Amino acid sequence: MEILLPTSTWLLLLGSALSIGTGQPNIVFIMVDDLGYNDVGYHMSHIRTPHIDKLSREGVRLDNYYVQPICTPTRSVFMSGRYQIHTGLQHGVISPNQATALPLGSPTLVEKLSQVGYSTYAVGKWHLGFYKKKYLPTRRGFDRFFGFYTGSGDHFRHNRCLKGGCGVDLHDDTRYTFTNIYNESGTYSTDLYTRKAIDFIHAHKTRKPFFMYLAYQAVHGPLQVPHSYKQEYLHIPDPPRRLFAAMTTALDEGVGKIVTALKKKGVWNNTVLVFSTDNGADPKNGGSNWPFRGRKGEWFEGGIKGVGFVASPLLEKQKYTNRALIHVADWFPTFVKLAKGNMSGTNHIAGIDQWDVISNNAHSKKVMILHGIDPLTKSSSPMGRYSSIFDVRMSAAIRIGDYKLITGPCAEKKCKRRVNKPNKYRITSNNRRKEHRWHEKQKLKRQNKAKLQRKWKQQHHRRVKRMKRLSLAKTKLLEVKNLLPRTVKLIQLYNIRKDPLEKYDVSRKLPNIVQKMLEKLQEFYVTSVTPCYPTNENVSPVNRAWGPWKDGKEGNELCPLLR
Repeated sequence: MEILLPTSTWLLLLGSALSIGTGQPNIVFIMVDDLGYNDVGYHMSHIRTPHIDKLSREGVRLDNYYVQPICTPTRSVFMSGRYQIHTGLQHGVISPNQATALPLGSPTLVEKLSQVGYSTYAVGKWHLGFYKKKYLPTRRGFDRFFGFYTGSGDHFRHNRCLKGGCGVDLHDDTRYTFTNIYNESGTYSTDLYTRKAIDFIHAHKTRKPFFMYLAYQAVHGPLQVPHSYKQEYLHIPDPPRRLFAAMTTALDEGVGKIVTALKKKGVWNNTVLVFSTDNGADPKNGGSNWPFRGRKGEWFEGGIKGVGFVASPLLEKQKYTNRALIHVADWFPTFVKLAKGNMSGTNHIAGIDQWDVISNNAHSKKVMILHGIDPLTKSSSPMGRYSSIFDVRMSAAIRIGDYKLITGPCAEKKCKRRVNKPNKYRITSNNRRKEHRWHEKQKLKRQNKAKLQRKWKQQHHRRVKRMKRLSLAKTKLLEVKNLLPRTVKLIQLYNIRKDPLEKYDVSRKLPNIVQKMLEKLQEFYVTSVTPCYPTNENVSPVNRAWGPWKDGKEGNELCPLLR
């Protein structure tokens, strides 16, 4: 007896069979901007993320997953597989008018995948430099790119304003053409990038595997979202948190649509989907890293502990939480191995292949992560007892086993002990009154700002007069005390397994561990390259759009091309 299937079903089965026949899975990597640990539903957040929750529940949740504390370093580590100390991007983000970029000395992940037959697509945020065309996404391995070059912009207008003017930062590029997009003003960024990613999926020819890098602009500021998403969170009295929650739910819907498109295309059964944040949340912008200490831009867990999971029918073991130590650098060798590629031509690769660890819950060989060394961020205090091993004035952090060592300004307690509690408001009859009282308080604060400033000035003048009335002997004594060297603590050590909230500094109890970790930091430091963050230039948009501004201009490169 013959069984007749609809034509559409045969096409889906044929597409899946062709893709599986190569032995190379499709890879979709979704990177979210500024999403905190407490900003997804499965971490007991009050923000609704049903699609993310379901995907992570059916896949593998990464509970010991780390990224860099800020945007450009994380993206550079992901694309290059190298610690940022080896690319010169260890200080911070690349400004839109800064002539620097991810260097050309080692192939990118995308170039390695292209070598073994992958079609490659990038959608969303780039933020790895664009001052010359050779640094654009489609010159670094991608076949197609649709998105923006800089680090942020208006979510509806898709523009960016600098001293040189305002210009559109939305582009549709191939390897040979670079097109500015002007007609998408009014379309919300999350909806736009989701739609474009789905277009790429539908247009892809299934005889080849594909790699998609979907780097959403959300939930990075400015806090903007369509009105329909705001209605669900009117009970949250804090306006930034309310908007942030709405943006996250909109993002969650986008992720759900991507998975639906993969299933309709018939390629889901041969696809590995990875979800990752780029750094911790910024509480001032509505995010929450609860219960962890710290925020975006800091070495504490709140700044570097990433939200991450893997969802795929190809996982041998599913529906569990993986607690192995995993770093964003590990995706480079993991994806290359999955694609049946090789690591030839790469330099200073920091990651290791973690597929067996994730898919089979095998034991991980990773015991160390260099979170970073930033010689441009330095304390002015004297170095102290460990000066012969490592310059502890530099901002640095390293994880070895259960221990994390932090040096520099944050260890000097210039980073405040921030633990931003989640907003616990629920929909009740009292929430409207609470919200009204909150707005009244904000109004009073604005009205009294001038009065408070005058009061502070008066208090300051009184303090000055009081100091002048001190006796000469007391004044001289104060001067002598100020001349004495201060004892400043530039090192903090935490046992992350026993103390994940980083409450108890054990550096004085365990000097031997401190010494060994400082020696390892010094080993890394001597292999590092000089940070390359040249002075911002006076750049203006061309044809009302941002793009490369140094092509065709002679002169030495401000940063080495090859590292």
